[in-house]
Amino acid sequence: MVKVEFLGPIGKETIEIEAATLSDVAKRLKEESDLAEWLDKCAVAVNDTMVSDLATRLNEGDKVSILPPVCGG
Repeated sequence: MVKVEFLGPIGKETIEIEAATLSDVAKRLKEESDLAEWLDKCAVAVNDTMVSDLATRLNEGDKVSILPPVCGG
């Protein structure tokens, strides 16, 4: 299982899912209509390291963070 956390205004509780790659995570999250609008806009980190390749392998216990775009001032 990997832990998926949703930061900022996404407003969703952390979930745990079975996933071997980030592609598996993306497929699972796209099934949820309340998340679909966010996924194309968000950055992703695995264990606090930014990644962009959906082929990134995941290990048991990894943490995937979904990071929405933010405005600063």
